[in-house]
Amino acid sequence: MLGDKAFSLIQELDRSQHGTLPPFNEDAVRQALEEIDSLFQQNVADINHLAEDDALVAGIHLRHAALERNKRCLLAYLYNRLERLRTMRWQLGSVLPSDVRTNLCEPELEWFAQYSSTVARYMRSLGDGQGLDLTVDLKPPKNLYIEVRCLQDYGEFELEEGEVVLLSKDSTHFLPMEHCQHLIRQGVLQHVK
Repeated sequence: MLGDKAFSLIQELDRSQHGTLPPFNEDAVRQALEEIDSLFQQNVADINHLAEDDALVAGIHLRHAALERNKRCLLAYLYNRLERLRTMRWQLGSVLPSDVRTNLCEPELEWFAQYSSTVARYMRSLGDGQGLDLTVDLKPPKNLYIEVRCLQDYGEFELEEGEVVLLSKDSTHFLPMEHCQHLIRQGVLQHVK
């Protein structure tokens, strides 16, 4: 049946969970491309004989529709794989888990490396030259202030407004989230939920 291999790629990707990426199906992609080439060659041959037989027009249209469908399926397969990779970059960071890396083809690995490099370069250019990690808060905060517990003696911590807070072990504070995010990542503070 025309277009079965290309459509099977879409089904395979749809069946997989959205947080994962199935192995790149090189055989099905190759077979779909071969079918596209075969349909194109048949159409070229029929177009050369079109002046002799008008009945070939329906076959040309059918093969062209199948060719376009295969092309759309292949592009959708490749695009959705890259979209999942892009999402993984924002969720997992610049280093992919080994089980994901083994499911990628070489061009996808190259694309991911270039995309990660571009994202990192952009984040370094933000925040007055010091950089800004855009992967920290992918969802907007519900509150501007959060309750935190100090896990170790840190000493004085100055907020942007000039207020000084003494961070001693086991003390709790109600601080602006943007000021204490880096201390939470360092393990000095713990967000109390």
